[in-house]
Amino acid sequence: MSTFLIILAVLMLILGILGSIIPGLPGPPLSWLGILFAHLSDAAQFSATFLIITAILAAVITVLDYIVPSWSTKHHGGSKAGVWGCNIGLVISIVGLPFGPQGLLGVIVWPFLGALVGEMIHNTVSAERNSPLRAAWGAFLGFLTGTGLKLAYGIVIAFIVVRAFF
Repeated sequence: MSTFLIILAVLMLILGILGSIIPGLPGPPLSWLGILFAHLSDAAQFSATFLIITAILAAVITVLDYIVPSWSTKHHGGSKAGVWGCNIGLVISIVGLPFGPQGLLGVIVWPFLGALVGEMIHNTVSAERNSPLRAAWGAFLGFLTGTGLKLAYGIVIAFIVVRAFF
Protein backbone atom coordinates (compact mmCIF):
# COMPACT_ATOMS: atom_id res chain seq x y z
CA MET A 1 0.00 0.00 0.00
CA SER A 2 2.83 2.38 0.82
CA THR A 3 4.38 1.94 -2.64
CA PHE A 4 1.02 2.72 -4.24
CA LEU A 5 0.71 5.92 -2.14
CA ILE A 6 4.24 6.99 -3.08
CA ILE A 7 3.49 6.48 -6.78
CA LEU A 8 0.23 8.41 -6.35
CA ALA A 9 2.08 11.20 -4.52
CA VAL A 10 4.67 11.54 -7.30
CA LEU A 11 1.93 11.49 -9.94
CA MET A 12 0.01 14.26 -8.12
CA LEU A 13 3.19 16.33 -7.78
CA ILE A 14 3.88 16.05 -11.50
CA LEU A 15 0.25 16.85 -12.36
CA GLY A 16 0.38 19.76 -9.92
CA ILE A 17 3.35 21.31 -11.70
CA LEU A 18 1.78 20.65 -15.11
CA GLY A 19 -1.52 22.06 -13.83
CA SER A 20 0.24 25.32 -13.08
CA ILE A 21 0.71 25.92 -16.79
CA ILE A 22 -1.98 23.76 -18.43
CA PRO A 23 -5.48 25.23 -18.25
CA GLY A 24 -8.15 23.06 -16.69
CA LEU A 25 -5.83 21.26 -14.26
CA PRO A 26 -5.94 22.75 -10.75
CA GLY A 27 -2.20 22.82 -10.05
CA PRO A 28 -1.96 23.79 -6.37
CA PRO A 29 -4.71 21.41 -5.15
CA LEU A 30 -3.10 18.54 -7.08
CA SER A 31 0.29 19.38 -5.57
CA TRP A 32 -1.29 19.39 -2.14
CA LEU A 33 -2.74 15.94 -2.80
CA GLY A 34 0.85 14.89 -3.48
CA ILE A 35 1.77 16.02 0.04
CA LEU A 36 -1.21 14.20 1.51
CA PHE A 37 -0.47 10.91 -0.28
CA ALA A 38 3.20 11.17 0.74
CA HIS A 39 2.11 11.77 4.33
CA LEU A 40 -0.22 8.76 4.27
CA SER A 41 2.62 6.53 3.05
CA ASP A 42 5.41 5.32 5.28
CA ALA A 43 8.02 7.30 3.33
CA ALA A 44 7.34 10.81 4.67
CA GLN A 45 5.60 12.37 7.62
CA PHE A 46 4.45 15.97 7.88
CA SER A 47 2.89 17.77 10.82
CA ALA A 48 -0.80 18.57 10.88
CA THR A 49 0.11 22.27 10.99
CA PHE A 50 2.17 21.92 7.81
CA LEU A 51 -0.64 20.09 6.04
CA ILE A 52 -3.19 22.73 7.05
CA ILE A 53 -0.96 25.67 6.08
CA THR A 54 -0.11 24.18 2.69
CA ALA A 55 -3.80 23.41 2.06
CA ILE A 56 -4.73 27.01 2.86
CA LEU A 57 -1.94 28.26 0.59
CA ALA A 58 -3.16 26.01 -2.24
CA ALA A 59 -6.69 27.39 -1.86
CA VAL A 60 -5.54 31.02 -1.67
CA ILE A 61 -3.28 30.69 -4.71
CA THR A 62 -6.04 28.99 -6.69
CA VAL A 63 -8.46 31.83 -5.88
CA LEU A 64 -5.83 34.50 -6.57
CA ASP A 65 -5.25 33.01 -10.00
CA TYR A 66 -8.75 34.19 -10.94
CA ILE A 67 -8.57 37.55 -9.14
CA VAL A 68 -5.11 38.82 -10.09
CA PRO A 69 -5.79 39.44 -13.83
CA SER A 70 -8.73 41.72 -13.00
CA TRP A 71 -6.80 43.50 -10.27
CA SER A 72 -3.84 43.98 -12.60
CA THR A 73 -6.12 45.35 -15.32
CA LYS A 74 -7.46 47.93 -12.85
CA HIS A 75 -3.96 48.68 -11.56
CA HIS A 76 -2.76 49.41 -15.10
CA GLY A 77 -5.41 52.06 -15.65
CA GLY A 78 -8.33 49.93 -16.71
CA SER A 79 -11.83 51.22 -16.12
CA LYS A 80 -14.72 49.14 -14.79
CA ALA A 81 -15.48 48.24 -18.41
CA GLY A 82 -11.92 46.95 -18.87
CA VAL A 83 -12.11 44.91 -15.66
CA TRP A 84 -15.49 43.50 -16.70
CA GLY A 85 -14.07 42.68 -20.12
CA CYS A 86 -11.16 40.87 -18.49
CA ASN A 87 -13.55 38.90 -16.26
CA ILE A 88 -15.79 38.00 -19.20
CA GLY A 89 -12.69 36.89 -21.12
CA LEU A 90 -11.67 34.70 -18.16
CA VAL A 91 -15.10 33.08 -18.10
CA ILE A 92 -15.05 32.50 -21.86
CA SER A 93 -11.62 30.90 -21.65
CA ILE A 94 -12.62 28.62 -18.76
CA VAL A 95 -15.97 27.61 -20.27
CA GLY A 96 -14.38 27.06 -23.66
CA LEU A 97 -11.60 24.77 -22.44
CA PRO A 98 -13.42 21.48 -23.05
CA PHE A 99 -14.83 22.62 -26.39
CA GLY A 100 -11.83 23.63 -28.37
CA PRO A 101 -8.15 23.45 -29.04
CA GLN A 102 -7.56 26.89 -27.55
CA GLY A 103 -5.67 25.49 -24.54
CA LEU A 104 -3.17 27.80 -22.95
CA LEU A 105 -3.46 30.33 -25.74
CA GLY A 106 -7.15 30.93 -25.01
CA VAL A 107 -6.53 31.54 -21.32
CA ILE A 108 -4.01 34.22 -22.26
CA VAL A 109 -5.85 35.73 -25.22
CA TRP A 110 -9.47 35.97 -23.96
CA PRO A 111 -8.82 38.09 -20.83
CA PHE A 112 -6.44 40.28 -22.85
CA LEU A 113 -9.04 40.78 -25.60
CA GLY A 114 -11.80 41.27 -23.04
CA ALA A 115 -9.90 44.06 -21.31
CA LEU A 116 -8.97 45.61 -24.65
CA VAL A 117 -12.55 45.58 -25.96
CA GLY A 118 -13.93 46.77 -22.61
CA GLU A 119 -11.61 49.76 -22.63
CA MET A 120 -12.39 50.54 -26.26
CA ILE A 121 -16.11 50.55 -25.45
CA HIS A 122 -15.46 52.69 -22.38
CA ASN A 123 -13.49 55.19 -24.45
CA THR A 124 -16.29 55.58 -27.00
CA VAL A 125 -18.97 56.34 -24.38
CA SER A 126 -16.87 58.32 -21.92
CA ALA A 127 -14.92 61.54 -22.09
CA GLU A 128 -12.24 59.84 -20.02
CA ARG A 129 -9.63 58.28 -22.28
CA ASN A 130 -7.79 55.26 -20.91
CA SER A 131 -5.29 53.30 -22.92
CA PRO A 132 -6.98 50.06 -23.99
CA LEU A 133 -3.64 48.41 -24.71
CA ARG A 134 -2.27 49.31 -21.28
CA ALA A 135 -5.30 47.76 -19.55
CA ALA A 136 -5.02 44.64 -21.72
CA TRP A 137 -1.32 44.46 -20.86
CA GLY A 138 -2.35 44.51 -17.21
CA ALA A 139 -4.60 41.51 -17.79
CA PHE A 140 -1.69 39.66 -19.40
CA LEU A 141 0.65 40.52 -16.52
CA GLY A 142 -2.01 39.33 -14.09
CA PHE A 143 -2.17 36.02 -15.93
CA LEU A 144 1.61 35.67 -15.75
CA THR A 145 1.58 36.48 -12.03
CA GLY A 146 -1.09 33.87 -11.29
CA THR A 147 0.76 31.26 -13.33
CA GLY A 148 4.02 32.13 -11.58
CA LEU A 149 2.43 31.76 -8.15
CA LYS A 150 0.98 28.36 -9.05
CA LEU A 151 4.23 27.16 -10.57
CA ALA A 152 6.30 28.32 -7.58
CA TYR A 153 3.93 26.55 -5.18
CA GLY A 154 4.07 23.33 -7.22
CA ILE A 155 7.87 23.32 -7.45
CA VAL A 156 8.39 24.10 -3.75
CA ILE A 157 5.91 21.41 -2.68
CA ALA A 158 7.54 18.86 -5.01
CA PHE A 159 10.96 19.74 -3.59
CA ILE A 160 9.72 19.35 0.00
CA VAL A 161 8.11 15.97 -0.68
CA VAL A 162 11.05 14.58 -2.66
CA ARG A 163 13.41 15.77 0.07
CA ALA A 164 11.25 14.02 2.67
CA PHE A 165 11.46 10.79 0.65
CA PHE A 166 15.26 10.86 0.72
